[in-house]
Amino acid sequence: MATRAAPILERILESRRAAIAELKAGGTAAGLSRSVATAPPPADFRAALVGDKVALIAECKERSPSGGWLQRPYDPVGLARRYAANGAAAISVLTEPEFFGGNLAHLQAIRAAVAVPLLCKDFIVDAVQVLAARAAGADAVLLIVAILDDARLRDLLAVTHGYGMRALVEVHDETEVERALQADAAIIGINNRDLTAMETVKDTTTRLRPLIPAGHLVVSESGIDSRADIDALERLDVDAALVGESLLRAPDLEAKVRELSGR
Repeated sequence: MATRAAPILERILESRRAAIAELKAGGTAAGLSRSVATAPPPADFRAALVGDKVALIAECKERSPSGGWLQRPYDPVGLARRYAANGAAAISVLTEPEFFGGNLAHLQAIRAAVAVPLLCKDFIVDAVQVLAARAAGADAVLLIVAILDDARLRDLLAVTHGYGMRALVEVHDETEVERALQADAAIIGINNRDLTAMETVKDTTTRLRPLIPAGHLVVSESGIDSRADIDALERLDVDAALVGESLLRAPDLEAKVRELSGR
């Protein structure tokens, strides 16, 4: 199946393709492979999200195309420490630089600072990006169905699992749910934000959750602002919530993390 992309998404993908070319140039990939070979094994991202309540995946990001600046100055390590200390089960780290202000160096620094599992959140379309994420200390990567054809999705899942990592496979409509299931995705993220329009509709999780059979771990992403939202996800039998902007904009970040994590 062909991928689709809106103008802003296509600009992001063009930027990432340039970064991929850099990663493949000058023997960089070989160096990354050596780093992975000597690194400690990944933490179990999936196990961290399994429990009797909706687990919180708290996100580190400086800015976004839809939300603008979220943290100025941006201190990803400080944020990660505050998240981990107040109940986050895992931490998502934006590593896309041009549009989100991220960097793999942020992920590497966070890995040295906290023990909870880390998700590398980027626009991954090539196996070398998975390698780079693992070398930086990621325990899981985001794979977005909307930007991958079926063959590439299966290949990237295989590469991810080959490094001992987990993949959060992101969907936002019925067709993408079916494609994720056909690719044997074990962890499915329902994104309430349509990346092609950059619009958020909270009912997306309500609509798509019944299409995912038992045995799959389900994460709701985007537009989650309150304890009431978390309670609604619990009634839908959602396993985890990935939250960024409502935490990053909160006047009392620690209190907001405790509210959403149930601590």
